[in-house]
Amino acid sequence: MPIETGPAVDEKEVEGRSAEELLEGLQALPQDDPEAIRIQEEVLELYRPLLYRIARHYSGRGEPYEDLRQTAHLGLVKAVHGYNPHRGKKFISYLLPTVTGEIKRHFRDHTWAVRVPRRHQERRGRLHRVSIEFQQRHAREPGIDELAREMDLPRAEVEELLQASEAYSTLSLDLPDHKDEEGSPTLEERIGGEDDSYELVLERESLRPAMCCLDDRERVLLRLRFFEDLTQAQIAEEIGCSQMHVSRLLAATLDKLRERVDRDETPS
Repeated sequence: MPIETGPAVDEKEVEGRSAEELLEGLQALPQDDPEAIRIQEEVLELYRPLLYRIARHYSGRGEPYEDLRQTAHLGLVKAVHGYNPHRGKKFISYLLPTVTGEIKRHFRDHTWAVRVPRRHQERRGRLHRVSIEFQQRHAREPGIDELAREMDLPRAEVEELLQASEAYSTLSLDLPDHKDEEGSPTLEERIGGEDDSYELVLERESLRPAMCCLDDRERVLLRLRFFEDLTQAQIAEEIGCSQMHVSRLLAATLDKLRERVDRDETPS
């Protein structure tokens, strides 16, 4: 169904000036100039009724109307900043695909597909509105700390909410990795692989009883060398001896472990 923009919506004027004329004057001004801000507000007010009609056109599809209005408003802000009046096209011809594209992106990125806690479902709409309002004020996306301040929530809660929001939509694992290539493997075939850590489990379990034969100093040496990744020189400084002595102690400790592991693995 086509969206009805209304009669001659692109020919509306503010104080005798068309949107194209307003935006042409906007290009010559710094973004924080009071006159630039006034012009942007005039254009936003001029096309606000159109935004509401577009939002209503997409309502009833699982998303709150207020969210769709905010998304359409963000599309208008982007259109104001991206429109080039010198190309000779009417602003409305640039505005409509920008706004509808923003709304379609909203549906693509914000559709629950995985069950998440109810508190996240309830807060997601507010998160989206706060994010859009921040983008409208600052012309950039907010960071996590900025969202936390705007929503008066702890940073950890916002991080969890953002992760939950990603569950709003999912991709089927049966989809081909490259849709335009015949015989392309599916996402399921490309995800996952062998975990090399499984082979380490047996080795670690074999070492566990062997570690009991080591004294405290030998355990400290192994911890500093293989867990904290210190060099022999750093270990020498840490325990107060020469690097050569550390080398001898490590070699003796490892030999002791090997001998104990071999003895434990030898059938009686």
